[in-house]
Amino acid sequence: MEYITVDEKNIEKEHICCCIADKKGENCVSSKKAWMKENLPDGLVFLKADVRGKVFIEYMPAENAWYPIDAPGYMHINCFWISGQHKGKGYANELLDQCIEDAKAKGKCGITIIASEKKRSYLPDPDYMKYKGFTAADTASPYFVLYYLPFSDTAPVPKFKGCATSGTIEEKGMVLYYTNQCPHTAKYVPLIQDTARQHGTTVTVHKLETARQAQEAPTPFTTYSFYYDGEFITNEIFGEKKFEKFLHAHGL
Repeated sequence: MEYITVDEKNIEKEHICCCIADKKGENCVSSKKAWMKENLPDGLVFLKADVRGKVFIEYMPAENAWYPIDAPGYMHINCFWISGQHKGKGYANELLDQCIEDAKAKGKCGITIIASEKKRSYLPDPDYMKYKGFTAADTASPYFVLYYLPFSDTAPVPKFKGCATSGTIEEKGMVLYYTNQCPHTAKYVPLIQDTARQHGTTVTVHKLETARQAQEAPTPFTTYSFYYDGEFITNEIFGEKKFEKFLHAHGL
């Protein structure tokens, strides 16, 4: 399999795998590519298979990652996705191996990734990560796990920052934290805001615009975290039907 690294030279012509199935996703594509352009100088790598589908890994130095983690010297995997007909063909192993080789070549002490104790939507498969040698370094409520793969016995153990471990926030009502790291937020965040207004209520939205803001956020999964009355609800991006169901369940 041939792999392509999306960089400053080819980003305009290369498709972004995670948007490929969304026929109405121009805003999704533009928001994601704008985020990538901003972060490429900080070491962002987007490596994808030369196929029409979701076969890619995205990673960057943990010090620059948009997550509240303390992992000096590590490379952090933002997103790792193999879907549909491309599963079971060894592409995940090849992508992860290239990430590991790149991290070692750049003098990193290991790899980190955020998942959970079991498979959940929008998070990597923890069973696969453990199969590849990753172990749990730290946890954050209600279900997030920071996994790591150290390259030596002397590598420091990474951890979540204290601001993001409780699973709660002080704000009441519906509150959403998100970034444009995931392209689909550009489409679905306005959708739930409009739906909430139709129900006579509101969603307080905090868009994290910089890596520093994300690193100081109260949620361990800054890509998308939805809270209600101070309690974490989900990292799964709400579509209209699921959000309507949530509103109905809470009498909103």
